[in-house]
Amino acid sequence: MGIISFVGFTLIVAIIAWWSTRKTDENTSDGYFLGGRSLTGPVIAGSLLLTNLSTEQIVGMNGVSFRDGLPIMAYEVVAAIAMVFTAFVLLPKYLKVGIATIPQFLEKRYGKTTKTIVSLLFLLGYAISMLPTVLYSGALAINSMFDVPEMLGMEPIPALWVTVWAIGIIGAIYAIFGGLKAVAVSDSINAIGLIIGGSLIPIFGLMYIGDGNVFTGLDTLTTALPEKFDIIGGPDSDVPFWTLFTGMIIVNFYYWGTNQAIIQRALGAKNLKEGQKGLLFAAFIKILGPFIVVLPGIIAFYIFNGDIPNADEAYPMLVKKVLPAAFIGFFAAVLFGAILSSFNSALNSSVTLFGLDFYKEYINKDASERQTVKAGKIFGAVLGIFSMTIAPLLYGVQGGVFTYLQQLNGTHSVPILAIVIVGIFSKRVTGKAANWAIVFSAVTYLITLYVIKPDISFLHLMGILFVLTIALMYIISYFKPRETDFFDEYTKQVDISPWKYLKPVGYTVCALVILLYIYLS
Repeated sequence: MGIISFVGFTLIVAIIAWWSTRKTDENTSDGYFLGGRSLTGPVIAGSLLLTNLSTEQIVGMNGVSFRDGLPIMAYEVVAAIAMVFTAFVLLPKYLKVGIATIPQFLEKRYGKTTKTIVSLLFLLGYAISMLPTVLYSGALAINSMFDVPEMLGMEPIPALWVTVWAIGIIGAIYAIFGGLKAVAVSDSINAIGLIIGGSLIPIFGLMYIGDGNVFTGLDTLTTALPEKFDIIGGPDSDVPFWTLFTGMIIVNFYYWGTNQAIIQRALGAKNLKEGQKGLLFAAFIKILGPFIVVLPGIIAFYIFNGDIPNADEAYPMLVKKVLPAAFIGFFAAVLFGAILSSFNSALNSSVTLFGLDFYKEYINKDASERQTVKAGKIFGAVLGIFSMTIAPLLYGVQGGVFTYLQQLNGTHSVPILAIVIVGIFSKRVTGKAANWAIVFSAVTYLITLYVIKPDISFLHLMGILFVLTIALMYIISYFKPRETDFFDEYTKQVDISPWKYLKPVGYTVCALVILLYIYLS
């Protein structure tokens, strides 16, 4: 029954995605890479949420909360403030200049060399961290819920290889042959299922603890494990409290404002109003995120007495333990959709970056749009195979897959966010300053984190490096500034009139985040 509901739901999503995109001309750059600039607020919100809320989040964050408790929720709720900032500041700027990729914006602001360096950083980040962690965490969840190793008569690690490649091949077909609109439509459907299915896990978990009563279960949990509900993480926590004002801001502002795989959804908006609606609606949902991606890990700690050697397996083991058999197939299908979403979103963005920023720019400058799209698809297939090869090697990685992902992302998140922010708020900083800042930040971060290994949180390291990177840009530009102020011209590809409810809704989201922290403190 579980297998039937799994296959049935997955096929329904695929058919709806195909039907919705059959009239989109995907032989053009706008059609394939940006869904024809036709995405509406609800579709953008659903796609943003599911691109983010995948198994590396659900499995990885619950793995961290299994060990560390509530402080990890900062990744979810601080995201809401970052999305407000993007809606207010960054998206209007991006849509005004009519870009399809963040590196294109940087080319307009700093020059071709900066664009190339950043595109390369994005592609390396997707290849080494994001794509493999999505595949690994997804395969781990599917294998645990369906007893795949036992079904195949294999040991856990060989079975992991099989599942990783199965997911990767299906995801690559979605991303490479469907384009952004197919990805976004399937995301929106799966987002609804994931929110419903994801909410069932903590509910059934609390009912299991409380003998059928959710509130009794919650009271038992908070009484038995008060240390897990202390949101002010200590110095040994994965997220010490003061990192909220250093690296945590950088992680979220980079992810929601400059990460190509995420912001590409908003860049495909039919106008600024729809893009802002999508971002702010998604921000509201993110505030509720800890219920899905943090609480189950604590529940798993209670139920299994903390006795799970690999914390990344806590969530799938909990699902198998508390979810009624009739729901397993549906939830696995929704989780499978989430895996595909993050994987094919990053892959689609990689195809976009390679096609527009490398192939068209350096390999075949006279390429037609059809040739550019085709070259991007070939690159996407190669990148997909590479990530499928790396993913199983993450099994049992120290600190968990989520922490691994966030640490590695600091290599590119710090310099990219720094040059985007400076590029928007300064008209005199030069391209040479941006290029030196990127190299300085990436090299310094890697050497400090993996060679020197200081006794501070990597999030604090990101905060310190962010300030130093911006300072370096201003120092270099002080001695040799631009000859003229930078001016960005309105391309008029979409209407950039702001949403009339932008300010009240945005301020409300920020207030809710602050109140949530005060309440849980």
